[in-house]
Amino acid sequence: MPKPIVRPGTQIAEKWSRRASAASGDYSQGVEQTAADWAAATAAAQTSYETGVQEAIGRKAFAKGAAAKGTAAWKRITQEKGPLRFGQGVQLAQAEYGSGVQPFLDTIAATDLPPRGPRGAAGNQERSAILNRALRAAKTKRA
Repeated sequence: MPKPIVRPGTQIAEKWSRRASAASGDYSQGVEQTAADWAAATAAAQTSYETGVQEAIGRKAFAKGAAAKGTAAWKRITQEKGPLRFGQGVQLAQAEYGSGVQPFLDTIAATDLPPRGPRGAAGNQERSAILNRALRAAKTKRA
């Protein structure tokens, strides 16, 4: 069976970084100034996190929060903060993005697919389903 053609992860990461960096800006210095051990504090808060998420689900906080903020506020806040921070963050994350996406690109490249059929053919949906299952398996074995 033919396999999908996949560009190298380094090429995809470079293109992602180059294109996304066009939004350029600054990154906050607050992270650098903290003395807290983020990883230890975060790991210690696992039970609190789970409890809080379940409580928020119970009161439907996600949708209520979005409705309370509204689209106009979201746009304003995003335009004020996003352009200043996005590009630099993308540049700094290029290598991590590349290594993070590579296992999925490898999964796609190694997946055997049935031949592509004519537009709208049921077999084409099965190609998609095969990739869906393969990528889900790759994702769930990472955590």
